[in-house]
Amino acid sequence: MDVTTYMKFAGSVARTGTLLQAGFSERSIRNSLTSGEILRLRHDVVALPGAAPDLVAAVLANGMLSCVSAAGHHRIWRLHEPARLHLFCRHGSASGVVVHRGSVLPPEFPRPVAGLTDTLLHALRCRPPMESVVMVESALLQGRTTLEYLRGHLPGNRNGSARAALELVDGSAGSAIEVVARLLFRSEGIFTQTQVDLPGIGIVDFLLEGFLIVEIDGSTHLEARQVKKDRGRNNASTLAGYAVLRYGYQDVVFNPQKIVAEVWQVLRGRVVR
Repeated sequence: MDVTTYMKFAGSVARTGTLLQAGFSERSIRNSLTSGEILRLRHDVVALPGAAPDLVAAVLANGMLSCVSAAGHHRIWRLHEPARLHLFCRHGSASGVVVHRGSVLPPEFPRPVAGLTDTLLHALRCRPPMESVVMVESALLQGRTTLEYLRGHLPGNRNGSARAALELVDGSAGSAIEVVARLLFRSEGIFTQTQVDLPGIGIVDFLLEGFLIVEIDGSTHLEARQVKKDRGRNNASTLAGYAVLRYGYQDVVFNPQKIVAEVWQVLRGRVVR
């Protein structure tokens, strides 16, 4: 494996010390720099042209991406782009970033990204429950962690809020916005069932108080075939005596109070439990 190939594997940016530890000689590194295959960003940091800015920033800060900043690299859901970069740094600090301490497991790859467990634990301790639950639920649905495992790494009173967030994870969501909608409905004290299979209708995202179907539409629901399918399901739902409301990403994330108001408008006076 040459320097360039290794750099691609390592996230396109690395410290020269990392390359030396990987078995590359100083001469091979110099040759790659001379040829322009890699660029020197600092005396001890090199990168491939076009390296991802967040990975570059992590290495330059002598840290690794973690918490919400690492979500995309682990292929798990993230609700919002963070305003500041979140880094795991063993020592020191970096200006303009959120620094996390403490590590359970080493990174899974040579990229400057904290391991999945550390990423989730940092998020549970750092972010609002809505955001951390989205990340944990995604990893849980992929079979890459368990609630018991994460809970075991959150001992003591100082981790009480993080453990409370784990109680909100149930592994039933099909998308990040479904997690948000579920937490929204349950925070209102609404009896909320998820992924309910209704005869003659199929599986619905939410059934509230036994009669109100709420569907959360992703981008695929704009396709002509899906629009026709949704129309048929809406009609079948109405004929079966259910009320139906549908919402998209913008509604759930940016206008939740509108959803709450409309849901209560339907439920008010008809709650049956």
